[in-house]
Amino acid sequence: MTLFPRHDAPQSGPQASRTLSLLLACVFASTVALVTGCAELGDTGPARVSAGPLVFPGPPDEPRFVYERTITSSADVEIDNSDDAFRRMVTGAQRSGYFLTKPYAVAVHRGRIFVSDSAERAVKVFDVAAAKYFTIGSEEPGQLVKPLGLDVDRAGRLYVADATQKMIMIYNRDGKFLRKIGGSDLFDRISSVTVDPAGQRIYVVDIGGVKSENHRVRVFETATGRHVMDIGKRGSGPGEFNLPRDMAIGKDGRLYVVDGGNFRVQIFNSDGSFHSSFGAVGRQLGNFARPKEIAADKDGNVYVADAAFGNFQIFDPDGELLMFIGNRSEQGGPAQYILPSGITVDEDGRIFFVDQWFSKIDVFRPYNLPADQGFLVNRATASKR
Repeated sequence: MTLFPRHDAPQSGPQASRTLSLLLACVFASTVALVTGCAELGDTGPARVSAGPLVFPGPPDEPRFVYERTITSSADVEIDNSDDAFRRMVTGAQRSGYFLTKPYAVAVHRGRIFVSDSAERAVKVFDVAAAKYFTIGSEEPGQLVKPLGLDVDRAGRLYVADATQKMIMIYNRDGKFLRKIGGSDLFDRISSVTVDPAGQRIYVVDIGGVKSENHRVRVFETATGRHVMDIGKRGSGPGEFNLPRDMAIGKDGRLYVVDGGNFRVQIFNSDGSFHSSFGAVGRQLGNFARPKEIAADKDGNVYVADAAFGNFQIFDPDGELLMFIGNRSEQGGPAQYILPSGITVDEDGRIFFVDQWFSKIDVFRPYNLPADQGFLVNRATASKR
């Protein structure tokens, strides 16, 4: 899928020296900054048009995504009953809820949003379709200590990377603990987990560290916990890692790994052999400064969160830049970030993007997907329309 005609970023000259400053500080007065796929950020002006929706990219490019909503607490998904609404109207009280504290990663299955909260030592669940909220991993069995990376398989089973326990904790869709894989004998410092759609193989990113040589992806059979293979080793060459952060499974079963310390994404075949890589440290569009999590959509396009740039960039399956969304800002409004981390794309193509500093999830909908379509719709509310 082509999001819009590609504009190559300039490689030298005056425009190149201005790109990073525009990338990190392009804030428009009285509206959210536009982030587009043009060669320089800010070329096309604000994304709001005639007080309409916030779209990306903005004019004159054809819009591809629209900002849909922000989720910060259970109140954003639970239905407000008439008694509570009346009480607040009479007393002037504010609506309350269970808030995100320090969210890190996000995974979505059929309108149910799973968010790891390392400060709360739990996975918080926002079920938009059913209009309910609950937590996973707050008590034994399956109690979490420091949940970071998340993923779900096609059946909705949840996989959680617990950095302190050095375990992958597995739950069913409703939070019932199923089993765990790992231990200090298998991992040095885990950061994320990825599962194939069928739930047969688990890929665990062992980030390593300054004193560790184990910068790698470890692969296990889900059912038995049997170690299948390792991908990569410490280094800077093809197929080698320096502080890997996250992984996603993309087109044709290819494995896309964020190689954080080498400022690139490396692509591997399903058998673990090296395929190619893209990205480099720098100030140009398509470069990276602090890449963190990665996701892939059903067309194979790849989404990479960058904590330093305050955005996520979208690439085609071969690593060609298509567009990006977001800007670094202290305002905290839609598409504004200081410390973004987790990202995922659901079955309908909606993008979910986590910011730790603002303790929020921003949701972006494909522009051609009606707001009342797809899994992220409250069924009870929709049926009354």
